[in-house]
Amino acid sequence: MKSSVKIIGALMLLLGVGSFAHAELTIDVTKGIEGGGIPIAIAPFGGGAPEDIAGTIATDLQRTGKFAPQSAGSPADYSVTGQAQSGGSRGYVVQFQLNGAQGSQLLNLSFDVPANQLRPVAHRISDLIYEKITGERGLSGTRIAYVAGGGGSWYLVVADADGQNPRMILRSGQPIMSPAWSPDGAKLAYVSFEGRRPQIVVQDVYNGGRRVVSAAPGINGAPAWSPDGRRLAFTLSKDGNPEIYVLDLAAQTPVRLTNSSSIDTEPVWLPDGSIVFTSDRGGSPQLYRIGSGGGAAQRLTFEGDYNARPSVSPDGRYIAMVHRRGGRFHIAVLDLQTRQFRVLTAGGLDESPSFAPNSKMIIYSNGQRLTAVSVDGSIKQDFALRGNGRDPVWAPYSR
Repeated sequence: MKSSVKIIGALMLLLGVGSFAHAELTIDVTKGIEGGGIPIAIAPFGGGAPEDIAGTIATDLQRTGKFAPQSAGSPADYSVTGQAQSGGSRGYVVQFQLNGAQGSQLLNLSFDVPANQLRPVAHRISDLIYEKITGERGLSGTRIAYVAGGGGSWYLVVADADGQNPRMILRSGQPIMSPAWSPDGAKLAYVSFEGRRPQIVVQDVYNGGRRVVSAAPGINGAPAWSPDGRRLAFTLSKDGNPEIYVLDLAAQTPVRLTNSSSIDTEPVWLPDGSIVFTSDRGGSPQLYRIGSGGGAAQRLTFEGDYNARPSVSPDGRYIAMVHRRGGRFHIAVLDLQTRQFRVLTAGGLDESPSFAPNSKMIIYSNGQRLTAVSVDGSIKQDFALRGNGRDPVWAPYSR
């Protein structure tokens, strides 16, 4: 297994292409369910609002890979109609209906929104339609974060799940790595190399406030939030060997969980408070699990000689990871209930998987661009990014 120092060095080199000033994300669904998805007719919204609400809804539903939006009046299993009437100083009143093929009304809702919230309300409508028909929570109203960089500048960016409205929340002359969302979606923890040494920083996404929570000698890497948002797990080498530590954010001193001569790194939490991490203690990088207080580690992966960079689904059922076979790096997933191991991508330099909050999609990077794949491999979304993007993380649902 590469040492954590070598991994950090490689990531620093790979971050050096592109520019946030030219970053533009669009998403194309390149693979969807067989049969082309559920036909749904979406009529233009009346009322003269400046935002194409119907167009955003159609794009959102198509991007899920489960729907095939049609023009108004086309034969379809479902239809959507709506209005966005000006409410004067109150903004707009947006009202929509979802009907079944036989005319049965499934949804009829309205929202009072400011003019600058028309696009977010279109995402909300998309998610309501998606959930009503599929029974699953949608993702259109969620957010992602990722790192862009080049030309001596690195950027931490937050964007809508469709890639629109990218907002730079940090610019640095040194690399930024491993962002991780807090469970409430209000903060990001990440590794910063400001001062030319790694340190772990927690930043408020909304007001920009920052706090350095670890700047120990040596490696400070791979922060991960506990399910309750009160603790961070990360990797430190301050005692000579990379080990897993946990820090109560109300305290000052991290507690060491692992103690071995191997490299232990990349911790992530399961909903029950136990921790999954990468270790080469068995001779090659594999995933292991330990309790919240440490103790004996249980090996989880046995497929091949390289499984690393774990990500746990919010429902606790799946672990996504980087899996190597045939000299190529793939995104793979382990079902903890069935023990089924599935390789999801064609591979190359795939890295940094992160689950969507509904546990159905996984966003990842190949070092230059972002892609998402469904947990069963049936749906793929390509994020067309002008410039580069890496270390993507999907935000939790807003509370």
